[in-house]
Amino acid sequence: MVNEALNLISDAWLPVRHKSGVSSIIRPAQIVEGFKEDPIVDFGWPRADFRIASFEFLIGLVATACPPANRRVWRQNWCNPLSVEKLDEAFARVADAFWLDGSGARFLQDYEDLQSGQELVERLLIDAPGESTVKRNADLFVHRGQVGRLGRATAAMALFTLQSWAPSGGAGNMTGLRGGGPLTTLVLPSEDARLWEIVWANVPDGEAVKSNDMERVFPWMAPTILSGKGGTDVRPTENAHPLQCWWGMPRRIRLDFENVAEGYCDLTGQKDEVLVSGWRQRPYGPKYAGWIGTPYGSGAVIHPLTPRYRQKEGTEWLAVHPQPGGIGYRHWAGIVAQSADKNRLPASCVANWRNERAGEIGLPENARLLTAGFDMDNMKARSFVESEMPLPGSLDTELQKALDALALQCVSAAVHVADILRGSVREALFGKGTVSVDVTLLSNVRERFWAKTENSFFAILQDATGTDDEGMVALRKSWLHILAQSALGEFDATVILEPDTGITEAQRSALARRRLGAAVSGMGKEGKKIRSELGLPELVKKKQKIAEKVS
Repeated sequence: MVNEALNLISDAWLPVRHKSGVSSIIRPAQIVEGFKEDPIVDFGWPRADFRIASFEFLIGLVATACPPANRRVWRQNWCNPLSVEKLDEAFARVADAFWLDGSGARFLQDYEDLQSGQELVERLLIDAPGESTVKRNADLFVHRGQVGRLGRATAAMALFTLQSWAPSGGAGNMTGLRGGGPLTTLVLPSEDARLWEIVWANVPDGEAVKSNDMERVFPWMAPTILSGKGGTDVRPTENAHPLQCWWGMPRRIRLDFENVAEGYCDLTGQKDEVLVSGWRQRPYGPKYAGWIGTPYGSGAVIHPLTPRYRQKEGTEWLAVHPQPGGIGYRHWAGIVAQSADKNRLPASCVANWRNERAGEIGLPENARLLTAGFDMDNMKARSFVESEMPLPGSLDTELQKALDALALQCVSAAVHVADILRGSVREALFGKGTVSVDVTLLSNVRERFWAKTENSFFAILQDATGTDDEGMVALRKSWLHILAQSALGEFDATVILEPDTGITEAQRSALARRRLGAAVSGMGKEGKKIRSELGLPELVKKKQKIAEKVS
């Protein structure tokens, strides 16, 4: 029995959830179905990484097949979304690139039918234990053997996730176009945004792919550009179209399909007559180079959804990657706004939203920023981190600049206080110059400090939208007070003096707290720096005040 091949454009395969709570399986064009009555609001995958990758897939598909030509078109389709029929028509033009199986070119799979040993299908998942981990019986948290067979829909999303975020994979196994495990940032126009609104908020302006550029956009439609000895780098405009940023294929992979009378996906439980039981891989797939800074939308970065940074002016731009504790307000510089030294830039989707699009639709008050990605340790995925935070702004350009300046000042001061807090706790508990310390404890102290101050940070920014210069000064002083109270409170909660605490330890703790207290009060070298970071003048000493009065 021969089953029909799956096309990711014309066939229904994406699991979604509607506002009413109803779940369904749709083809991509149906994301606008029931837009007013019962809109689609989220994906229904059982994995968080698939959810974020699905956003990337749909945003990339729209950017490739039917992007807004300019601001006016974007605004029109925000108010009146494209119909299912219009999207079907646009997506149909690229449908030949989206066959997952069958006899022709296969989605994100090598042009050749590779000859190689079969890999376990679970290793399509970025966080699955690798071969060396299994040999050492070190798969303690993510166990082997959990996934034996995948339905085609699940395999398609697993493959897209791996190719988009590919980490280091050993000799000859290339990383993704943005490097291994990049950070994805997405604008959420509101807390209850429809799926189409999220896609449209993040898609860049541009031109749809032309028929004669298909092979340069979708690399699996032509022989693979090999890397390695004698190979060639894949560069935008040279041997690839800039739109390939959405469809990078660094790994040479071919999925193995198995016809079954009645089969079920081990991840989703969905029934499928064709299952993926394994895959084959060959080394030295495309090596992407020169993609960072490609002029694609304002605030261009390596990828429209990923922020970038460089060590200093003139050095190479790199994609930002997730942090172990997730992304929070401390990462404001470079995630939301450009850093003061211009060495950290937000993703172009965020820059476009804050600079233009939010104003085009009246500046939604409850817009948020979603950040997500794998926290990688070379080839090993430590965890998948995901976080959200408010995305405040102003229709007034000058006030927006003032808000950004205030936010950067507040973050800079908070970073300094967090460092002093960590050093003070270390000094109190372990003494100066101690090499062997509880790193986890010190890290947790910082994380709790950031968590305690986060709500206050956004409250400060909210208050700043309706204040004058004098009010801004008052808000900076208020922020310093919040930092002081939070730092001292965290110190006292961590450094606890018991009745049996020795005199030396007690004195050491008292000195460490005094140092912290002086700094957050604006005294001493560290205190002066904190006030300077907030744009506040140095404190005037009492003797100096008396002398000024006498004179």
